[in-house]
Amino acid sequence: MARVITGVVLAAAFVAVLVMALMKEAQVECEVCIEFGGARACRTTIGSSRERAISGATTNACAVLSSGVTAGIQCGNTPPSSLRCKD
Repeated sequence: MARVITGVVLAAAFVAVLVMALMKEAQVECEVCIEFGGARACRTTIGSSRERAISGATTNACAVLSSGVTAGIQCGNTPPSSLRCKD
């Protein structure tokens, strides 16, 4: 029984440290809206920098709007129709 409790406590401590490390790195939140192929999608992500947050939001929006590698690349190269970031 003591081993189970020790295991649970160690697992909880590990998860807490992991969450705190990720929260410390994430500093910028950006919402990107993309219009591609006659549709529009907006996605929000958090990143350690403005560029990473924009890239992540663009990738997520294009995943909804495009199918296939070529369309995904074209969508990713499309300028956002709107962009909003907060530090």
